[in-house]
Amino acid sequence: MAWPTHRAHEKVQEWLARHAREGWATCPLTQTAFVRILSNPAFSPNALTPADALALLRANLGHPAHRFWPDEVSFAHALEPFAQRVTGHQQVTDAYLLGLAMHKKGKLATMDRAVRALLPDKSLEGDFLIMI
Repeated sequence: MAWPTHRAHEKVQEWLARHAREGWATCPLTQTAFVRILSNPAFSPNALTPADALALLRANLGHPAHRFWPDEVSFAHALEPFAQRVTGHQQVTDAYLLGLAMHKKGKLATMDRAVRALLPDKSLEGDFLIMI
């Protein structure tokens, strides 16, 4: 979303331009990941300082259609609908974010097609998942 040299930056920016006014949300986990990734020199030689990444986050949070979703659902509860489908450590964060979206009656926007495998019923995809 905020890293111009990322291979998917343009695609995500185009999607946001078309859909952001409909509303979009962050939670403490996604906000933490945003700052952590953007300030990680292993991710990019042009990494920001944590303070600069936080300032960029705050600027994005100022978008009029942004909503904040607090961590009001436990990790265990969020994963309950698809705990049996989580087969590896790389699915854990996606499963939590999908569970949070379901709890909030929202949708998880992702480019990771593997997230579909977490849904207990494929007919729910349009209700809770947006593939960018």
